[in-house]
Amino acid sequence: MAIITVHTDAIQQIKVPLPFPLRWVNSYLIRGNSGYTLIDPGLHTAASEQCWEQVLGGLSISYQDIEQIVLTHHHPDHYGLAGWFQERSQAPVHISAVGYEQIRLLWGEGQPMTASLLALFRSCGLPAEMLAPMEQHMDEFVAMVSPQPEVTILPIGESMRLGNHEYATLHTPGHAAGHVCFYRAETKEMFCGDHVIPQISPNIGYLPGGIDENPLGSFLQSLIDMGRYEVERAYPGHREPFAAFGLRAQELLKHHEARLEVMRQMLVKQPQTAYRVCRDTFGERLTLHQMRFALSETLAHLLYLEERGMLKRSDQDGVVYFQVV
Repeated sequence: MAIITVHTDAIQQIKVPLPFPLRWVNSYLIRGNSGYTLIDPGLHTAASEQCWEQVLGGLSISYQDIEQIVLTHHHPDHYGLAGWFQERSQAPVHISAVGYEQIRLLWGEGQPMTASLLALFRSCGLPAEMLAPMEQHMDEFVAMVSPQPEVTILPIGESMRLGNHEYATLHTPGHAAGHVCFYRAETKEMFCGDHVIPQISPNIGYLPGGIDENPLGSFLQSLIDMGRYEVERAYPGHREPFAAFGLRAQELLKHHEARLEVMRQMLVKQPQTAYRVCRDTFGERLTLHQMRFALSETLAHLLYLEERGMLKRSDQDGVVYFQVV
């Protein structure tokens, strides 16, 4: 059953189901005089389609009432239904230029990111028997982001009209390169995507390709930068809207400081692969889906420590080992 929460006369939160432990992603409908802005429509699954049919029917909204589709970032649980909605509404789909670049690498012709990521995981020490299932797992996401929409590039640093009001478009990389948040100073409201989430820490993972070589560094700096904004109502991509935005940002900074020290201590006695550090940090009972994100997050932390001169790496038969300097 579709879950709709009304937060203001113009803003409604839609919980779109996910086939992952997160259970749902938050989409937002913002009503304006010219129609509705849809933020982050969700993953393309049959359950999501059914959810949106119920939502729009219950609210007496037609697809043609959708004025624009706006994406905080490119991850499939946010982006996946953008093309499906565009086919029905003819609405433009807005995403940052960097976000669109990653869409093309992940799900464009030839899916070049798949081979790059598998090669990276191999160098991290991922067992050979896990590489083919990991490739299949990545291929399965293509259907969940199809059809691909035509994209309009979202200008970062400029204002964006959502509904009837102007919001500042803020670049907040880390969880995803090209991630953006939207802030309205008059009401102190922030649509924060997955940049700041209550109760859980956003995944901060490294992807190959030279888009962001230090995503954890980007994330921590983004959290610091966001401290200048006074927020009374934050609308996140997961969990419930919340008020303590600045406090939560500080908690996330402390969380990663602690995790960095834990990982550094693991590498004091002897060199370890990113895969071994990942297992020691996140445990042995990870699903393939969880392993993909846990290993990328582990690598992001190790690269951050290396960037700060606290770790060095060595290569043994194509496998990279990290050790405290």
